[in-house]
Amino acid sequence: MLKSILTLTATAALLAACGNNDQAAEADRTEGPMVSASETPRNEAIDTEPTTGDAGQTPGASSFTEGQARSAIESAGYTEVGALTQNAEGLWQGSAMQSGASVQVSVDYRGEVTTQ
Repeated sequence: MLKSILTLTATAALLAACGNNDQAAEADRTEGPMVSASETPRNEAIDTEPTTGDAGQTPGASSFTEGQARSAIESAGYTEVGALTQNAEGLWQGSAMQSGASVQVSVDYRGEVTTQ
């Protein structure tokens, strides 16, 4: 009996020490809808700034989503970006228009956009 009373007293003391966490929960609450979709990357992109140049593309695991790769291509001046697919080297590839001509473009894991 004494053991039950001591256990109950210790439990009550621990709960009292924790205090009211309702205020902390309200402070941490984020307003707005929670988004969880396959388009949401599980990690941040290494470089989200699109670059163009003659340095060539670097193969590697890309953390860009298709939407982020599309934005990088459009930011580099291409229009009418078609469907994009990711190849075995991690490059996003697809077709787009540049100066009225159809070109094949790709984006590497660094965000570098090049034509093929």
